[in-house]
Amino acid sequence: MSTPMSTRAQLTFDELGTPLRDTTFVVFDLETTGGSAEQDAITEFGAVKVRGGEVIGEFATLVDPGRGIPPEIVALTGITDAMVYTAPRVDEVLPAFLEFAAGSVLVAHNAGFDVGFVKAACQRLGYHWPKPAVVCTVRLGRRVLTREEAPSCRLSALAQLFRASTTPNHRALADARATVDVLHGLLERVGSLGVQSLEELLDYIPEVTAAQRRKRTLAENVPNDPGVYLFRGPSDEVLYVGTATDLRRRVRQYFTASETRRRLREMVALAERVDTISCAHPLEAEVRELRLLSAHKPQYNRRSKNPRHGWWLVLTEEAFPRLSLVRKPREGALGPFRARGHAEEAMAALQEATGVRPCTLRIPVGGGEASPCALAELGRCAAPCVGGQTPDEYAPAVTSVVSLVAGRELGPLNRLHLRLTELSSAQRYEQAGGERDRMRSLIRALDRGQRLAALAKVAELVAARPDGSGGWEFAVVRHGRLASAGVARRGVSPMPVVESLIASAETVIPGDGPLLGAPAEEVGVVLRWLDKPGTRMVRCSEPWAEPAHAAAKWRGWLDRADRARASTLPRD
Repeated sequence: MSTPMSTRAQLTFDELGTPLRDTTFVVFDLETTGGSAEQDAITEFGAVKVRGGEVIGEFATLVDPGRGIPPEIVALTGITDAMVYTAPRVDEVLPAFLEFAAGSVLVAHNAGFDVGFVKAACQRLGYHWPKPAVVCTVRLGRRVLTREEAPSCRLSALAQLFRASTTPNHRALADARATVDVLHGLLERVGSLGVQSLEELLDYIPEVTAAQRRKRTLAENVPNDPGVYLFRGPSDEVLYVGTATDLRRRVRQYFTASETRRRLREMVALAERVDTISCAHPLEAEVRELRLLSAHKPQYNRRSKNPRHGWWLVLTEEAFPRLSLVRKPREGALGPFRARGHAEEAMAALQEATGVRPCTLRIPVGGGEASPCALAELGRCAAPCVGGQTPDEYAPAVTSVVSLVAGRELGPLNRLHLRLTELSSAQRYEQAGGERDRMRSLIRALDRGQRLAALAKVAELVAARPDGSGGWEFAVVRHGRLASAGVARRGVSPMPVVESLIASAETVIPGDGPLLGAPAEEVGVVLRWLDKPGTRMVRCSEPWAEPAHAAAKWRGWLDRADRARASTLPRD
């Protein structure tokens, strides 16, 4: 095995190839007039030579591209025509850069772009391309870092993650210096995994597997439309479902080195066919994906193992109702909650705010216990179990829950806020923090549940969003479900399209429960689309003012909870 990086002061017989500490890297970055190595030109070189973690040289110069720099590039980089007017041309700079980098390993962030420009310049000017080893910090980052740790592998994100001493700013030398720190951070990570030599590093960065390469033909007939794709296995079973704004481009990525997830590489190896469903716009694609996941439960989709059915809080049907956690809601339920823990927090807050009993006993009308439980002795329950309350005396607590969930009463939230203020004033910060979190979970559930339920009650709603190209995207929503979707491209009269979509829309028969039978996740997806800036209401079967009113009301309470959160923190 390779020697760990923490003990690599001297070469051992276990180290094979060129030790990374003895490897010279030239980390470089280019600024250009555009994204095509064949049609655009280089405007700036920046490079840093490092070995053993130490900088041993830098190379930086502006380059006259021999043409005007587009305004959008000037805005991005700050490099203007006036700045490069007296700069050397690329035929003078290129040989100097090749000499500076000779014998070194080239490193760049998104190396394909930068190396592609240098190779194209060599070909045009007649210079031999030495075919050096190349390390791409984007690919290495995707191989080393988890998505939770680094959701984005952009240079700015990785520079922040590794606390680079230089902030990237779309200037070549600054970006190269930032990439040096990113490279060193990534090398420390792979060192702990036993990667000690240049050869091991190059082997560690994933390449396209043979299985991926053989399956590239599956993407041949995929269109460049937005929509949903389904990978199918040997028995025509659905292995994986996904969405894309460009189906062809997304599906092809599964057969390239950019797909590094072991689980999905395994799925690609099993796949025999890729089916696609073109959609009018992303909302339709997202809804279709949800429905296909529910119907097929593909084994390679994580959501198939962790379905987002959600949790709901309901009042039990007995003489002294109590709150219960259920998966299937009924009318008057509070939810949905994505996590059981959040539902339990909201339940505790609701019990505290309304006086609904926290015990789990089923109590007959006249009480059924010989002595009160510990909760009664602590003052947290009026002890209906031993006749301490009659059903009529207990009824206001139940009414308070129903009214709060329906949005008709705010008294329970006032009581929670008063309790939080008292705890904070008494400097009982730990207890106040717990109360604050429970209050916040309750308010979020009220906000979400009210808005989803209000949308589900609307029999038919037609909304439109600009498509960014002068046209419109349309959605026909019935009882919270997407019933039809379409587009009117620029120059097409929109209202005939709307009438056609309404006429062909899916019939939705409302069911039971607060969302009238609609899946909570689908209603949530539709509501997020309707909430986006620029969305316009084309037609609505009935007034839909309640969601906006409820949202403002509950979000005001969320702001109040945030202020309370700050007040529960101890001050120095």
